[in-house]
Amino acid sequence: MLKIEVKGESHTLLNLLRRNSWDAKADQASYMIEHPMLSYPKIIIKASNPKGVLSKATDMVIKQTQDFSNAFKRAR
Repeated sequence: MLKIEVKGESHTLLNLLRRNSWDAKADQASYMIEHPMLSYPKIIIKASNPKGVLSKATDMVIKQTQDFSNAFKRAR
């Protein structure tokens, strides 16, 4: 299991990482924000290799962002 506090982020990035962690074959992936004003959000991943799952999920977010940026540039 891996639990990481992510400073300076909110639902947007953590939800992307959670969703992509499932696609990267996590046994369980979630995030929590205990209190929006007093704590930082945490992502929780359960897998046989949670660091590998998070790394793959991060790569997927980067690729999705690049794909979106390229599509947006073509649409202008």
